[in-house]
Amino acid sequence: MRGIFASWRLPLQALAIAAVIVGIRLVVERTGIENISVSPLVATIITANVFIIGFLLTGVISDYKESEKVPGDLAVSLGAIADECALIWRRKEAAPARDALREVFELVKAVKGWFYKDVRSHELLERVSGLGGHFAEIEPFTQPNFIVRLKQEQTSISRLLTRVHTIRETSFVSSGYVMAKLATALVLLGLLLLEVHPWYESVFLVGVIAWFLSYVILLIADLDNPFDYTKDGKARGQEVSLKPLEDVEVRIAHELGLPNYTPTTANKLATALEAEPNVGT
Repeated sequence: MRGIFASWRLPLQALAIAAVIVGIRLVVERTGIENISVSPLVATIITANVFIIGFLLTGVISDYKESEKVPGDLAVSLGAIADECALIWRRKEAAPARDALREVFELVKAVKGWFYKDVRSHELLERVSGLGGHFAEIEPFTQPNFIVRLKQEQTSISRLLTRVHTIRETSFVSSGYVMAKLATALVLLGLLLLEVHPWYESVFLVGVIAWFLSYVILLIADLDNPFDYTKDGKARGQEVSLKPLEDVEVRIAHELGLPNYTPTTANKLATALEAEPNVGT
């Protein structure tokens, strides 16, 4: 149900804005203050506004499609490190590898908490950097080329996290947003004062155009930050799915000897791991 509501949230918000515009148009019709005649220039202005909005929409959709890959890429890198650590632990019975595996498990949960705004960016990057110490302890138990691979995955994680931080903190062509919003406001104002008869035809045309323009503006603002989660883990709109991170979290938990682990029980089982350091041995 939440997915259905998220899909309809923006159209309903745009519909509410359009309803307000239609209400104002009815008042204008009753008072008879329309003083802008229909001419080819009206269509030209509307077309120019749609062009600006289309330019912005194309840009944010491109960034959104790129952002969709980030959770999966993070999950792959974290999973690769976890697999190497689990293999060394099982084959060599190396305690440092087990400790590194548990650290990766905690890191996955920290990454999810970061998306939910419970963990600060610099704290998360410090945790990623801290993996280097675990790799140094593992080095005597494996070949150098395996350590090189782990370091490469560590670098990839840092790069992806920095990319997400940049996307969340910056807007796509902010000056373009201002231009699109001002142009849309002016177009709607012109439609309100446009002399169109009969009244029901003018109300219909103004309502449809207002709904369309409002929806696209709201959609651009929503897609511009595809990681806009709340602290309780809920998506504000059309956010990128974190399912790949949840899957790798469960897989690493199974490696640690927690077969019944689910992401929803993360806090309770994290406490169990701290209280029982021999879990998974």
